[in-house]
Amino acid sequence: MADDQALIRVAISAILETEDSFEVVAQAESGQDAIDLSVSLRPDVLLLDIQMPRRDGFDVAREVTSRVPTSRVLLLTSFAHPRYLRRAMTIGVSGFMLKDSSPAELFSAIRRIHAGFRVIDPVLAAETLSMGESPLNERETQVLSAVRVGASTESVARALHLSDGTVRNAVSGALAKLGVTNRADAARIAEERGWLG
Repeated sequence: MADDQALIRVAISAILETEDSFEVVAQAESGQDAIDLSVSLRPDVLLLDIQMPRRDGFDVAREVTSRVPTSRVLLLTSFAHPRYLRRAMTIGVSGFMLKDSSPAELFSAIRRIHAGFRVIDPVLAAETLSMGESPLNERETQVLSAVRVGASTESVARALHLSDGTVRNAVSGALAKLGVTNRADAARIAEERGWLG
């Protein structure tokens, strides 16, 4: 169990220990600690918070699934953001649940993940699916990802090794597809819907 908030980490671990079939083999308070412990202990299922110091849950999940392929990862979060779910799915986590799930739901999710199934919070899955696939092409996605931090056209062009005109064309295409008039709104909408990764 990895969570930087001690109260949550200890509480979830204690709840898990009430089930005879579960054993909490370690607790980690940072992402790097979670990686180190996972590599040495090789847990069947690793429960991870997303927002942690020294490597977030996405980084941990990516590295653990690469270095310990027998470990399955269940991301737990307080934030019901479709972009988090989309990102989690692209890195191959086995489960994604909200922290306000009941203990029975958590137990069931862990058992299903251990059995090789993928478990996703149903409300968040429905919300994410209702947003549909991204209408943006690869270049528009790449440029919006770069401009969401407020970078100028010129600096985006330099960073992505593109011409200023290519960047402007990609922004214009994204604005038209998203029905907005400025790139800040386009980047915000695309990020909220999980289309920027």
